[in-house]
Amino acid sequence: MPDVTITHEQLLSHWQGHRALTRRVIEAFPEEHLFSYSIGGMRPFGKLAGELLRMAVPTLEGIVSGTWPTDDRRPVSKEGLLSAWDDDTARIDMMWQQIPEGRLQEEDVAFGQWPGKTWRILMYVIDN
Repeated sequence: MPDVTITHEQLLSHWQGHRALTRRVIEAFPEEHLFSYSIGGMRPFGKLAGELLRMAVPTLEGIVSGTWPTDDRRPVSKEGLLSAWDDDTARIDMMWQQIPEGRLQEEDVAFGQWPGKTWRILMYVIDN
C-alpha cells in the first residue's frame, strides 16, 4: 500500500468545507435572483447548486456500491435548495464511512460514461 497523503477523514472534511461555503452562498443569495440572475450567459447560481446536488450523493453512492444512480431533483426555491443541501450533507457523512478500503484506487465508469479511478471521479465532484 502506498503512503497515504490524505486520510479519508481529511478528504471528507475538505469536501464538507467546500459544501459549507456553498451553503453560505445559497443562504446569502437573494431569493428573487437565485434561479434567474445570470452573468454573461452563465447558469444562475441556484441552477448550478442544483447540479451539484444531482452529482454529490449519486457519485458517492456509485463509489460505495458500484451502482451509479441518477438524481433528478431540481429545487426551485431557496428553502427547497437549502433543505436538499442539508439532507445531502448528512447523507454524505453517513455514506462516507461505507467506502470500502482501497475503493478510491479502483477503476470504474461513473454513470456508464466517465472511466477513471474513483478518487479522480470524486475529486471532479469536490472541485465543482
